[in-house]
Order: sequence, then structure tokens, then C-alpha cells
Amino acid sequence: MESEENLLNGKQNSKQTNSGENSSSLSNKPQKDPEKQAKSQNVISSEKSQKISIAKTPQTPQTPQTPQTPQTQSIIDLALKDLQISREKLEKELEELSKKKAKIDNELKSSFTGQSDAIARKVRGFQEYLIGALQDLAHSAEQLELVVPPVIVKPSPLDENKKIEPSREQEPIPAVSDTFKPDENLIRQCFSQFLEQPDFYAEPWKLRRSLENIDIEMLEDWFFSMGGRGAQPSRGNRSKNALVAAGIISILGELYGEQFQTLVLASQPERLGEWRRCLQDALGLNREDFGPNSGIVLFERSDGLIERADRLEERGDLPLIIIDAAEINVEIPILQFPIWIAFAGSPNEIYEEDALI
Repeated sequence: MESEENLLNGKQNSKQTNSGENSSSLSNKPQKDPEKQAKSQNVISSEKSQKISIAKTPQTPQTPQTPQTPQTQSIIDLALKDLQISREKLEKELEELSKKKAKIDNELKSSFTGQSDAIARKVRGFQEYLIGALQDLAHSAEQLELVVPPVIVKPSPLDENKKIEPSREQEPIPAVSDTFKPDENLIRQCFSQFLEQPDFYAEPWKLRRSLENIDIEMLEDWFFSMGGRGAQPSRGNRSKNALVAAGIISILGELYGEQFQTLVLASQPERLGEWRRCLQDALGLNREDFGPNSGIVLFERSDGLIERADRLEERGDLPLIIIDAAEINVEIPILQFPIWIAFAGSPNEIYEEDALI
């Protein structure tokens, strides 16, 4: 930098000397136009300022460029080619792996093993969740402060003095034969009426036919000896048996009013039809009096009759069960009811019934 400034100073001195010489020579020469002199001075001052600025600005050293030889260029090309090939291989492998993954996912979704594996993973996750929750619960339970409740000992009722209650006198249980003993007079009055001439214009549920002495003896035995429950020998046919049963219905109507219902059991529709006709004629009834909500109900099977009798007892009513002479067997649950009569048919009568069937 100092050398450059010295050079510039030397040049300026030389220019000054030259200018002095020139001025002397110019003084000798004729003077030029003043406008041209001003323009030349402006040009010279601009050139000086440019040279001073160039001298002051530091020059940056330029790095020397290494010349590229053909050998290095070939090496670079080979390296780029290898990188390109490896990149293509990696892209192909990635594409194949993505295809395999999609295929495996489809197989897992469609196959049973895949579904079972998915379920097993879900179950395992839920199991881990439960284990964690139980551990947290156990930890929180350990931190609880449990208070032991105080034990209160109460005296045993066995330690108290037992009060001796006076023994109650056992009420005597009346015999079965005494069931209708209080109403014996009323029943015998009905018997005497049954022996008289029939009253065809009597009120409904009153006996409109007359009975024979053998029928009255049968009724006396059933009411006062059996207590209204037991079997009686058949009168030979169904119409006579129905007439005796009509006498029982008429007497029970006098005793219990509408608080009883007659249930007739016969295993054939024809037998039930004959019972309905005979009772309708003997008691002056209509078809409306036969039905579930009426006074007489007809049954072909014993289980329905038993169920109906149970309902009547629960309701507080009295069931009267009449069993046809053709019924060989009687169900045991029927025997538990308080009032029932079974007509026992003779062998000939049963044989004739079977022959008609």
C-alpha cells in the first residue's frame, strides 16, 4: 500500500512539473477558449478520483482454479452411475415390500388365523388393561384406612326367661259323617219333597222330577254316612244317575246358594251330552247354565277338572264333582276335595258302554 501511494505521489509531482512546464509554454502560446479549459480540468479531476479509489480498495486474492482432467471426470461419472443404480434397486425393493405387506394384510383380514390373531391381540391388550386397573385398585385399597366396627354383643334370646303359655285345649275335629249334621232337618225335608209328585213348573235349580225310595236311601247314605264324599253304586243307566245327581245339586243349592259349582267328568263327548240333557230336564236349566262361568261345567279330562276345582277353592267357592259310571279309574287328586260322588258301574254296564264306543 505505501509503495502504491509513493508511486501516485511521484506521478502527481511529475504531472505538476509537466503542468508547470506546460503553463510556461502556454503562457508563451496564445490562450485557448475558457470553456474548453474548464471541461479538461473536470475530466482530469474525475480520473484522479477514480485512481485514488482504486488504490484505496483492497484487492481480494483469487483462488486458483484446479484444472479438471479427463480421469477425474470419468471417476465422478462412475460414482454418479453407481449411486443411480443403487437408488433404483432400493426403490424396487421398497415397492416389493409394500406389495408383500398389502398381501399379508389382506390374508390376515380374510383368513381365520388372521382374525384369531387380531382377537388374541385385542384380548391381550384388554388383559393388560385389566391387570393395570387391578393393580391400581389394589394400590388404592392398600392406602385406605379401614376402621374396624365395634363388636356389640347382644344377649341371646335363649337366655331370656321363657314365658310359659297356658296350653290351649285342642278343639275336637268333627268326623266326616258329621259334615251335614247341622243341616239334617233341611236335607230330610228335601228328601220328602223328592218322593212326592213331580213339579214340572218349579223354579230353576229345583228338582222337577220325583225320586224312588232306593234313590233316597242312596242320598241318605252319601250325606250322613259318607259326609258328602264317596262312591255309590250306579242305578243302571246314565239318566237315573243324572237324576240322583240333580237331587244332590238341588239340596246343595238350598245350603250354599251360588257359592258352589258342579263339575261333571265323562271321558266321551256323547256321555257329556247325555249328562247335559238329563240335568237340563231335571233342574229346568238352559244351555246358558252350562259353561265355565255358569253353574255346571263339563270335562272330558280329569286334569282340567282338578285345576278348575283348585281355582274355586282359592276363590272361596265349593266344587261338587260328579264322576260318570263309565270312568274306571279316578285320579287321586280328586279325592282331596270335600264333596264328590262317583257312580260305580256294574260290569255289564261298563261292557255295554264299551260296546257302544
